[in-house]
Amino acid sequence: MNYLNEKKSSMKNLIVMMLTALSPLLVLAQPSDFYIRVNQVGYLPGETKVAVLFSKKPIKEKIEIVRLDDGSRISSFNIIKSNAKGWGTFDYYYQLDFTSVQEEGKYFLRGQKSGIRSQSFPISKSAYSFQPEYLLEFMRQQRCGYNPFFDMVCHQRDGRAFYGKMPDSTFVDATGGWHDAGDQLKYLITGSYATGHMLMAYEIYPDRFEDLTNALGQPIPNGIPDVLDEAKWGLNWILKLHVSPDQLIHQVADDRDHYGWKMPDQDNSDYGWGENSYRVAYFATGSPQGLRQYKSIATGLANLAGRSAAALAQGSRIWESLGDTVFAKQCATAAKTLYQLGREKEGFQQGNSYRAPYRYTEETWADDMEYGAAELYKLTRDKRYLNEAKQYAIQANTISWMNLDSAAHYQYYPFINLGHFALFDLVDKPFQDTLAGYYKNGIEYTFKKSQKNPYGVGVPFIWCSNNLMTSLNTQIILYEKMTGDKSYHDFLIDQRDWLLGRNPWGTSMFTGIPETGEYPEDVHTGTWALTKKMVPGGLVDGPIFSSIYNSLKGITLYTPDEFEHLQNDYVVYHDDIGDYSTNEPTMDGTAGSIIMMVHWTLDLNVSRKK
Repeated sequence: MNYLNEKKSSMKNLIVMMLTALSPLLVLAQPSDFYIRVNQVGYLPGETKVAVLFSKKPIKEKIEIVRLDDGSRISSFNIIKSNAKGWGTFDYYYQLDFTSVQEEGKYFLRGQKSGIRSQSFPISKSAYSFQPEYLLEFMRQQRCGYNPFFDMVCHQRDGRAFYGKMPDSTFVDATGGWHDAGDQLKYLITGSYATGHMLMAYEIYPDRFEDLTNALGQPIPNGIPDVLDEAKWGLNWILKLHVSPDQLIHQVADDRDHYGWKMPDQDNSDYGWGENSYRVAYFATGSPQGLRQYKSIATGLANLAGRSAAALAQGSRIWESLGDTVFAKQCATAAKTLYQLGREKEGFQQGNSYRAPYRYTEETWADDMEYGAAELYKLTRDKRYLNEAKQYAIQANTISWMNLDSAAHYQYYPFINLGHFALFDLVDKPFQDTLAGYYKNGIEYTFKKSQKNPYGVGVPFIWCSNNLMTSLNTQIILYEKMTGDKSYHDFLIDQRDWLLGRNPWGTSMFTGIPETGEYPEDVHTGTWALTKKMVPGGLVDGPIFSSIYNSLKGITLYTPDEFEHLQNDYVVYHDDIGDYSTNEPTMDGTAGSIIMMVHWTLDLNVSRKK
């Protein structure tokens, strides 16, 4: 409340400031005649700024933009009725374009007659300046082994081998990595992608990350950007899982973990060796796995081997530049043997379940081998890798969730093919056009879908829809970098704004972002359940089709739904610890948001095309 100290001389201004401070609570306390939805994190001065309004009856007033600090009105705007179909509950949707407001400051939108207002938001070149660091803070809280958030060590007995070349139950060192979500399982499926995404974010934006912690995640700068410290945590784990040139662990623990809330160092799950003891470590075989009835479908292990090889090749190049030649060589050696393992066992390995039907059902792998081959070519300049990367690129083509209206859980994972971008600068112009065309194909399909709803949203609301949204954002960003084509830039902003508050519920989809706004709080994690401590930066699963939500097992809402008056029969979201389908923050979703978030630390100065 520093601004109150600055305004003590004026009672009028003091009253204004007190009301303003309470205004987020007033916004949440409505129901009102209509609702105004904005991006709470804010807008860059020169970019497109469009709010969405909705109501059960026509809105017949202008909307004004008001300064937060003194309540002064800056300008007023007419609203434009949207012709896109809503999702029920509300009959009238409008858009308000306030792109012309470019002066930096903090603002809110307000109905000129009704006084109904939006949440506050900044217009500033630095609106996103620290947001990537919040995401990394959540990643550190997910660490297994030494966890800096709790300042404790967990799961030091990971794990006992199954499906490996050694006898079952043999101890193998699979310590480290990240807990996957609100549970404490660990997957190479998600960990390999998270590691590669963070490394790519650093390579694209090397000067955009802070150095606030050391390698353990403690608040001691160590001269290395925190994004690299976090990525190295992943690289070290991948190196452990690659037990020998022909072996790879793909998962530690299973859904026996889902036995109530527990602290990481007091894990009551029992895998046959007692509570808080050894956990199973599954080796990738390329064949169906599962200890009980819900067996995976698997045809190979190139998905895991390819993207793990890509991350290690990236890591080798980066740590060579940092002067750590020993670690760089270790990564390079493992990258080559992992990629070869993928060549020998093309196909996909899925996640394993024990007693529940839910698992990661990835069915793609050519994209990962393209990614791995492209990064290995950058590392070695061996043309064999380049030729194979091109072959895999053609095989991967446009295969994606983006060209579909629905998909199984993690069926098309990762949700963006980073291989096309990794390969782009290595090939001639005709092949570059082909790669860019693959990206454009998915973007165009989602763009056409976005025209059918007033929010301009192009993703299907399957489980982890927010992961799809951040991946779509990333794909558009990478497409712009590849081609210079900004024709989808407004579409990109619409998707970003949806994640940060311009949605039916008026909430950000990241915990603690923005600090003074509406964001997921009652999240499906043990950390929140047991400590009531909010960890900023975690991307929750996000809205889901009502038809899927109603079919899921074990969901119970423990508090009255604060968004009940905003829900519809099409898609739902609940800020409730009992809803694991919409309100569970995920490690890979958070890591997969970093390119999207750090991108906006640049002032793109691009306005909506008329």
